[in-house]
Amino acid sequence: MTVPRVERISATGNPTLKALRTLAQDNGAYRTQGRVWLEGDHLLRAAAERGQPFELAVITEEAINLNAEWRELVLRAPRVLVVSAKAFESLSGLASAAQVAAVMRLPAPPALQARAASVVLDRLQDAGNVGAILRSAAAFGVRQVLALKGTAALWSPKVLRAGMGAHFGLSLVEGLDAAPVLALGLPLVATSSHATASLPTAPLPQPCAWVLGHEGQGVSESLLAGCALTVGIPQPGGEESLNVAAAAAICFYETARRGLG
Repeated sequence: MTVPRVERISATGNPTLKALRTLAQDNGAYRTQGRVWLEGDHLLRAAAERGQPFELAVITEEAINLNAEWRELVLRAPRVLVVSAKAFESLSGLASAAQVAAVMRLPAPPALQARAASVVLDRLQDAGNVGAILRSAAAFGVRQVLALKGTAALWSPKVLRAGMGAHFGLSLVEGLDAAPVLALGLPLVATSSHATASLPTAPLPQPCAWVLGHEGQGVSESLLAGCALTVGIPQPGGEESLNVAAAAAICFYETARRGLG
């Protein structure tokens, strides 16, 4: 086993820290840098449990001295930066910095799978919604996530935090146009308040891809026209609509309940 190189950095203007600061605070920086910022011990453990190697790790002086579990996590990386609490706060995108983080290489985009239970994200804007949907997808066996252009960046720090480690169990493809999704031949199913079919009794295809649209505008006309089925979610409480992440969880659960994943 290679012994990690441990470096102590005190200056917040250090060039390595500058690059990490951009990665941690710019939602699209992972695309240009080709690497992903993971902040907090939960994300680090989730990545490690899935066999994701770290490129480098960052930890505060206090944490590496007092927290044995975190010390073990960061020493998995070939390079470990030990910084002051102030320096870590300058990196972090969080109001309360986590004191431990790591960087991993951005995974190569996987090939699209025509027979995988899937979800299509059509221009969803809210990072919290996207991360929550990924978390529900992983929980209920929806393994492929196809994000169309205009959707919140899947590997951004905000989506990663909301996903709570779900990313590492999913096949994630982003930046897609509608055409390759439609060309897959995977039956598309969307929810609609105007649908005549009701989710509990609708004949769901096996497998299928749930289509979730923009929080305000819904699913685009081109995708909706390509759907094999639209269903409504019964809402006996009388609300007009559900939050998109809540609707996604209900749909994924129904798929799993029927054993259609």
